[in-house]
Amino acid sequence: MSTVILGIESSCDETAAAVCKDGQIINNIIATQSIHESYGGVVPELASRAHQKNIVPVISEALNAAAITLQDVDAIAYTQGPGLLGALLVGSSFAKSAALALDIPLIPINHMQAHVLAHFIEDPKPTFPFLCLTVSGGHTQIVRVDDYLTMTVIGQSKDDAVGEAFDKCAKLLGVGYPGGPRVDKLAQTGDPHRFTFPQSDIPDLDYSFSGIKTAFMYFLRDEKRKNEQFIEDNLHDLAASLQFTLIDMLFKKLKKAAKQEKIKNIAIAGGVSANSGLRKHLQEEAKKHGWQVFIPKFEFCTDNAAMIATAGYYQLQAGKTGSLRDSPMPRMSFST
Repeated sequence: MSTVILGIESSCDETAAAVCKDGQIINNIIATQSIHESYGGVVPELASRAHQKNIVPVISEALNAAAITLQDVDAIAYTQGPGLLGALLVGSSFAKSAALALDIPLIPINHMQAHVLAHFIEDPKPTFPFLCLTVSGGHTQIVRVDDYLTMTVIGQSKDDAVGEAFDKCAKLLGVGYPGGPRVDKLAQTGDPHRFTFPQSDIPDLDYSFSGIKTAFMYFLRDEKRKNEQFIEDNLHDLAASLQFTLIDMLFKKLKKAAKQEKIKNIAIAGGVSANSGLRKHLQEEAKKHGWQVFIPKFEFCTDNAAMIATAGYYQLQAGKTGSLRDSPMPRMSFST
């Protein structure tokens, strides 16, 4: 008899649902909130309202596409955290109500662990142990993964995430939101060695990205005093140089981690892993160091419900379920 899991993701500005049958993802439905573009970032209250509007249609579409009804679902996996509280509440409230009505298990999921498990949605899948560089707007982590439920953060940003650095610097360039993808597009026709920006280097395998944002801001300020059109005249080179610097910072620690842990299976996950420069650099480093690399399909890099359903499948297999008493956790730690 098959096991059907409904996955629900609502941690930030994507309302998503996915159906998983016996570990296989059947579909992955995502409603993106474009309303935040005019504000230059995600507005929590607007995100919550959009989730309330989208969640029923998105889940209905996922069920219809899988040719099932809610009564055919055996368990519901949902994002417990980390994320925006109001957004998390929408997803968790639907999951709890449906699970209570159907008398089926609830599976609370750690969003960041789910990003790692996105590598098991499709082939090729990494073998254990492997290292996963998890990069997003809210987190930058190097994770040692020993099995589906045993993961250890061995390095992380002590301040800003690399995705935030991309977005904040993109705002300084005036290219709009979301900044990361726009910087990536501009960088493809720019010179990555035209400008040099200072890199933070803190102990061990940890990161710091707050300094480069400040340095980038002052650099632009000083150059604009000499030439008011400096950004417009050098936009592509600025984007390429910024992207090169941030990626170089990421890989200095990742290479150190791979050597320290003696692991050659290397994966990337999270929204920033969709960056073309990051993917290209990973392939280049793989050739130099003999790594076997794993990169999820684009739709599984950004926030999605397929990764939530997949994580739910492995937790259910291990007998790990939750209860109606579980609360959303906006600042949920990786190990929770």
